[in-house]
Order: sequence, then structure tokens, then C-alpha cells
Amino acid sequence: MVKTITIKENVYMDLIKVKKEKESFSDLFERLLVQARAIDVLAKLKGSMTFKNKQKMVSEIYSKRSVWR
Repeated sequence: MVKTITIKENVYMDLIKVKKEKESFSDLFERLLVQARAIDVLAKLKGSMTFKNKQKMVSEIYSKRSVWR
């Protein structure tokens, strides 16, 4: 099913800037929605966990990230 939407000119120009080459607007919207959902999930988790040794955990994450790169 195809739907037509109306957006302001400035919004259209901003969307053009973030749209990848050969990406349709539908694909762009889908990508942006997936990212927004991930941010919402992280925001809901914020403050819900406590860590006994946060600095040690952060150090381990950074050391493993350097191995993956």
C-alpha cells in the first residue's frame, strides 16, 4: 500500500541531507524509526541498573573494543 504525505520544504531538505545514495524515502523513514526505537529502549533502561564496579566494566569494554577494530 502506498500513502502520500505532505511535509514542509525545510523538512524535505533536511531529509535529503540524511538520505543515503539510492535509498528511497520509505527506506530512510524505516531506518530512522529503527534508530528511534533503539534510543527509546536505551532511555527506558537508563537508571534501571546499578554496577558494583562501573570503572572496571568500562575499562573492559574499551579494551575489547580495541581488539574488534
